[in-house]
Amino acid sequence: MEEILSITENIAKEAGKILLKYFYNEKDIKLKSISNLVTNADKLSEEKIIELINKNFPTHSILSEEKGDIKKESPYQWIIDPLDGTTNYAHNNPYFSVSIALKKENSIILGVVYDPIRDELFSAIKGKGAFLNGKRIRVSQVKEIRDSLLAFGLPYELTLNEKNFISFINLSRRSHGVRRIGSAALELAYVSCGRLDGYWCKKLNIWDFSAGVLLVEEGGGKVTDFDNNIVSLKESSIVASNSLIHDKLLEVLKLEST
Repeated sequence: MEEILSITENIAKEAGKILLKYFYNEKDIKLKSISNLVTNADKLSEEKIIELINKNFPTHSILSEEKGDIKKESPYQWIIDPLDGTTNYAHNNPYFSVSIALKKENSIILGVVYDPIRDELFSAIKGKGAFLNGKRIRVSQVKEIRDSLLAFGLPYELTLNEKNFISFINLSRRSHGVRRIGSAALELAYVSCGRLDGYWCKKLNIWDFSAGVLLVEEGGGKVTDFDNNIVSLKESSIVASNSLIHDKLLEVLKLEST
């Protein structure tokens, strides 16, 4: 599995090179919806990742944000987001990432999140811990919401629904602050290494969170849905934390008023 991880890390870096090449240049930007963008860099990054996965693992299936499901007769499926944080990227905001995960049957067994701007490579193998540029990482030891720094995400189709901001207000008043970075994969990676103590988002796609969830869990944290159940490997709402504040985080998220 270590050899597969090494190959995956190299694939993520190759995709990152493409993203960096186009980052400060003029981009071909198209709208899926008013707040859901896709660029030429998304597609070129995706093409490179798929090319290299097919070269190294020709019998494996692939699920990608732009290309969809490439099915083969295999218990292994690669789940890729070639550019997580496209809106940031389109505006030259330097918070975006490449996310690649490997699923065997119904379990994520490997995950990589690469931030090409900072050359930060987060990686994990199930049961073997989480790492940042080869060094072991762990979640924070913050025990109370009042001492925490949190982040949240908003689904594209619900960004203007005021109910999505109730939790933001509730937790902003109870913590050191709530951030919105704009890349779910990075936000989960930041929980895994203690830069954030918790994160929540409704209705993420599997390519947004699959690698990040493994990073958090292997870093010693916890990830559930809003009802404290195991996260479904489909479209899902997720709550991630250092585990120490998880129950309290879920409790506040369920509040209807401030």
